[in-house]
Amino acid sequence: MSERTGYALIPASYVFLRRGEEVLLQHRAGTGYMDGHWVAGAAGHVEPGETAARAAVREVAEELGVTVDVADLRLLTVLQRTDGSDAPIEQRIEWFWTVETWAGTPRIVEPHKCDGLDWYALDALPEPVPHYERFVLDGLRTGTLPVASSFGYPSQA
Repeated sequence: MSERTGYALIPASYVFLRRGEEVLLQHRAGTGYMDGHWVAGAAGHVEPGETAARAAVREVAEELGVTVDVADLRLLTVLQRTDGSDAPIEQRIEWFWTVETWAGTPRIVEPHKCDGLDWYALDALPEPVPHYERFVLDGLRTGTLPVASSFGYPSQA
């Protein structure tokens, strides 16, 4: 049995607003993490005492300035991922959602974290997109995304 000293499991929710075959992506800037990448329109950690679905609704409001009803979220996959090392000290559990109904107009609410926001066809995504998000978006486009998935493990199971 491996020792779990320093081990962390980090939960997060990601939301792709959809408009037909298009998704809304934000361009990260000024954060020190994934700057220059196109990422889910809204994403963030699940707070203590919060469900993944409620975190998704909160993140959409905080990052895009629109209101989403939790009942309108559609779960794409729950992704377990790590950095790909043989002995990861961090793993992430991430809920990926789509939503097609919201109130308001999506806009950049956190300009200190995002310098672009645009709609992209699933078959014409910009570069770069983080590998794990590309995995999810490709599965969404092809209809092959399993409800439970993993990414970054030396031997995928």
